[in-house]
Amino acid sequence: MNKGTMGRMLCTALAVILAAVTAVGTATRLLPIGMSTIPYVPNIVAATPWFALTAALALLFALLGRRRLIIVLMVACLGAQAYWQGPFFSSVVGSNSANSSSSDVSGASGSSGDATALRVMTCNVYKGRADAGQIMRLVRDEHVQVLALQETTSAFVDELNKAGIADYLPYAKTASADGKYGNGVWSSTPLADPVKDEVNSSASFMPAGTVSLTNGKTLRFVSVHTTSPVNRYWNLWKRSIDEIGALDSRSNTTYVFMGDFNATYDHAPFRDMLGSRFTDAARQAGHGFTFSWPSDRPYLPMMFSIDHIVLDKGLSASDLKNVKVNGTDHAALLGTIHMS
Repeated sequence: MNKGTMGRMLCTALAVILAAVTAVGTATRLLPIGMSTIPYVPNIVAATPWFALTAALALLFALLGRRRLIIVLMVACLGAQAYWQGPFFSSVVGSNSANSSSSDVSGASGSSGDATALRVMTCNVYKGRADAGQIMRLVRDEHVQVLALQETTSAFVDELNKAGIADYLPYAKTASADGKYGNGVWSSTPLADPVKDEVNSSASFMPAGTVSLTNGKTLRFVSVHTTSPVNRYWNLWKRSIDEIGALDSRSNTTYVFMGDFNATYDHAPFRDMLGSRFTDAARQAGHGFTFSWPSDRPYLPMMFSIDHIVLDKGLSASDLKNVKVNGTDHAALLGTIHMS
């Protein structure tokens, strides 16, 4: 057996392995919503964008190994990835909003020079282990006007207050379903109609409050934390996402959901929750992925976009970015919300 034959055999073997991984990942993404709670399916679907890499490598090895069937299959898989992920890299926001920069939102007090723009931030603080001082400095330096935090503790909130969060976001509503870990919303302006749980969630209390813009319009912010898709909790994971989608019936409220959804856009329950009314800010802004987890592992990059800013109709977003925060496994997600 000559070296050329051995090389083609090796390339074929690698192509088959990578193609099999890609095919499983692609097929799992295509499953209907009724099959989304099959054990470990949510975990595989979360990795969907990365199957573009395995498809590209499989295609390369298939070309070198001259395996036409694998070539055709991988081209099809790459086409599906382009269809699914392309919108994250192609802005669909009008130039008047998408090109607005965070400099439109200025002032340490959180006041905005644009009556229809708000700088916002969300972060899962990992059972209160995040650096409260760093959170406060991000709020100050990024001119955040509305903040949503998940997995807070009373001790963490105390640290946040000691760090001076009230100097920038003096209005807050926090709540805990189990008396230990909770969620919260902070604002630079008064929070009207604050509640402990806007969603009546089976996962955790999701507090909310309404913020008034200087043009007279209002936005209702909800701090979201759904159930994790782990063993024995598959159905509860989907249920906790469906409960947010049920707010679609409240047509007189303009919502902004911010937090840890424990789901990516590739998950069918998340897309179903969005429906025709809500949009994922990162996908709508079209400036790339906002991978946010895991952020605390030096040997791994952030690989999954499970933290989101979800917008109601009539809203758009720009300037989305993730910032790592010490002490937590979730990066903070920041963005500027615009009301048309």
